Amino acid sequence: MAKDKTEKTNAMRILDRSKGTYIHRCWENATAENTGTELAAALGQDPGQVFKTLVTESKSGAYYVFMIPVAETLDLKKAASAVNEKALSMLKSKELLPITGYVHGGCSPVGMKKQFPTVIHKTAADYDTILFSAGKIGHQLETSLEVLSRVVKFTLADIIV
Repeated sequence: MAKDKTEKTNAMRILDRSKGTYIHRCWENATAENTGTELAAALGQDPGQVFKTLVTESKSGAYYVFMIPVAETLDLKKAASAVNEKALSMLKSKELLPITGYVHGGCSPVGMKKQFPTVIHKTAADYDTILFSAGKIGHQLETSLEVLSRVVKFTLADIIV
């Protein structure tokens, strides 16, 4: 079998260390301006199975990570309720890299500088596997929630509009 010559991302190395199985998918022409729905189409995947990673901040300065299907919108009130906060706001793009270690369009729930409380939309449980960013624009990892749970502590909740 030919060895994959793809440069490993931090998220891939973390999953490898956990002995987690995953499929790496790549859209070479992707940019930060592409939507998640465009990415799902380019990869031939169901947009309900492809999740985007969003980072929020509470008034107290706590950070929270939310994963929702790419075609959906995060409901900030439901999200706040899911993490027992009164209110949340989206993290500004310029703050993403220093806080998470990832850039807009390439933010993975795996391998952030610090592990933040993470909530995944409950529909993820409807799929054998989900796709999410590998930590680099255009690169996705496909794995099961069971494998993801080895490296990211998360809960499932209804967090979309």
